Amino acid sequence: MKIVIAPDSFKDSLSAAEVADVIQAGLEEVFPEAELVKCPMADGGEGTLDAILASVDGERCNSLVTGPLGDIVDASWAWLPQSRTAIIEMAEASGLQLVPVAQRNACLSSSRGTGELILEALDMGARCIVLTLGGSATNDAGTGMLEALGVRFRDSDQSPLPPGGQALARLERIDVSNMDPRLVEVDFEVMVDVDNPLCGPTGASHTYGPQKGATQTELAALDAALAHFADCCQALFGKDERNYPGSGAAGGLGFAARTFLQARFRPGIEMVADLVQLARHIEDADLVITGEGCCDAQSLRGKTPFGVARIARQYHVPVFVLAGTLGEGYADLYSHGIDAAFSIASGPMTLDEACQQAPVLLQALARDIGRVFRLTIELHK
Repeated sequence: MKIVIAPDSFKDSLSAAEVADVIQAGLEEVFPEAELVKCPMADGGEGTLDAILASVDGERCNSLVTGPLGDIVDASWAWLPQSRTAIIEMAEASGLQLVPVAQRNACLSSSRGTGELILEALDMGARCIVLTLGGSATNDAGTGMLEALGVRFRDSDQSPLPPGGQALARLERIDVSNMDPRLVEVDFEVMVDVDNPLCGPTGASHTYGPQKGATQTELAALDAALAHFADCCQALFGKDERNYPGSGAAGGLGFAARTFLQARFRPGIEMVADLVQLARHIEDADLVITGEGCCDAQSLRGKTPFGVARIARQYHVPVFVLAGTLGEGYADLYSHGIDAAFSIASGPMTLDEACQQAPVLLQALARDIGRVFRLTIELHK
């Protein structure tokens, strides 16, 4: 018996690695002799770095960089020496979790720290840099990142623009003459789990600005500022990436990665699956168990259960989802390779209670599902 355990994190409760450990513990109560293969997963958002390092031979590095509001933060990133690949989770340097709620300011926050991590990777001799775009505190279209890499942004007086997306409304000139020359020797790949464009009602500002502290008035101004930045980039490079799916990711950092770094975009779950060699583990498995904090219709847009199920379907391996909650539309996953989905909630409870009790509830659910699966096997003997 071989069971592959490939869950995402349960947000505000358990990391992907912790979820895998708990599921393993529950299954071991039923299948003590089974081969249980843990592959913690992620789709490009927070926790992607930890999920990758839990499954591949890499080094965790730490660097002091500029946080979203200019303070110094200690950011982790991963170095894979064999392939000379750096994994940079932008939320580590420019993430929303780094800024207290009362201090969040989408108009002024900067992605500079993410650019400083890229410089660290270049100093290590990186030939491939993977950027994961999720959980950002910024709405500066990646200009802070680009400034760290040597790009200069000037107003009509040729003065440097201050940090943040709001200042882009005054942008008159983009100077790339001092952009780090090593960048052209590096392949950039971007992990995304959203398909928002840079501007408009579904763009970076209107969709994600409110959670970053922007008011309704500021949203319109930020959207216009980012559109002006895209106009300036189009005039400079002769191309317009503002409507490319995912350009609005991480407050528009996706746009900067496409325009200035020629980054290739891939669904985050696909890239993580490749890095941890998920297909190789699944091909001879008897069962795959995946999961996430909330499984609903949004899971079909490239979230972990959907991506895991696509791989398992190729090898005709059944897939169960264990989730913190099952939201509206979760059953749509049944036509995409998911065979059954379960919630850990054992009765009426608040979200806080579910998060606090998640380890116990999840282990019990894994045990019970294991018992049902064992019975199914015995009935078919």
